[in-house]
Amino acid sequence: MAEGVKLAIVGATGAVGQEMLKILDERKVKIKELLCLADPREAGTIIKFRGENLTVKAADDEAFRWADVAMFAVGTEVSQQLIPRAVKNNCVAIDNSYAFRLQEGVPLVVPEVNPEDLKWHKGIIANPNCSTIIMVVAINPIYQAAGLTRVVVSTYQ
Repeated sequence: MAEGVKLAIVGATGAVGQEMLKILDERKVKIKELLCLADPREAGTIIKFRGENLTVKAADDEAFRWADVAMFAVGTEVSQQLIPRAVKNNCVAIDNSYAFRLQEGVPLVVPEVNPEDLKWHKGIIANPNCSTIIMVVAINPIYQAAGLTRVVVSTYQ
């Protein structure tokens, strides 16, 4: 891990955190340093990433002072507790939970659809839920070409 961003994955031991790590590796995202964070009870767990063994640490203020960006793969309650601490320590938080999705001043971003909204974040970037992301990526070209006035969707998750 040489050039790139100092990245923290909060919730690195969970299914979503593991998927984030897999995608970062598959897409060869340039990472200067990677810190895997989780609940203090999981500190010490070893995660393999790009041939290296990384030791999971507890998510705390020191970790957020170290990281440029933290991707949160945790539940809403944990995001609500930890993200303000990350932002306070000048770490950009990308949240995968519901915690900040409807908060004024927090961009709701799907990079394939509205990457320009990243420019106005104030430390927190939210994303819609998984089914919404897939849907808007698919329907955005239709919207761009012909316009849409309404989309009715039902999901059973």
